[in-house]
Amino acid sequence: MRARLPLRLARAAAFSVVCVVLGVCAHRFAGGTGPTPGALAVGGTVIMAASAALAGRERSRAAITGLLAGAQLFLHLLLGRATVPDGLAVPPHTHRLGVDVGMVAAHLVATLVTGWWLARGENALWSLLRRLGASALRLLAPARLPAAPLVPLPRAAAAPTRLTGRVLRHALVRRGPPVLPAF
Repeated sequence: MRARLPLRLARAAAFSVVCVVLGVCAHRFAGGTGPTPGALAVGGTVIMAASAALAGRERSRAAITGLLAGAQLFLHLLLGRATVPDGLAVPPHTHRLGVDVGMVAAHLVATLVTGWWLARGENALWSLLRRLGASALRLLAPARLPAAPLVPLPRAAAAPTRLTGRVLRHALVRRGPPVLPAF
């Protein structure tokens, strides 16, 4: 199933907002200064364009997490270069966490959790779209013609046959008492 432009743009907008908000919040949490509005606009636009180009079909959890990691790396570099001093005694792009294991772990955890969350939303959206499409097809399908009336056939005066000993092909024979679980 392919996504048309309105759905692509809606999915790309959701992905972009999540990426930018996550990037800004993580940047501020780590002790960085606030990004400029121009940097936010550039970052949001670049991620929106890239995700709109890739939003043509359903993506797996691994693909979403990978794209999210790439977007976080891009935003990390962009937000680190374009900062607004906010009165802190910290020079621009020197985080209190520093570029060490803590920051890498924070990025990794944020990427995995957010990737899982976005993948769940992606699965729910595509499942809903499939159900809506199937319902629409059922509604648009031509109505079935009424079945022809059954005409009773004349019965021949034959001897009744007994069906004992015959088992239907799909019948399941379960003779005997039910099996009780062993203690």
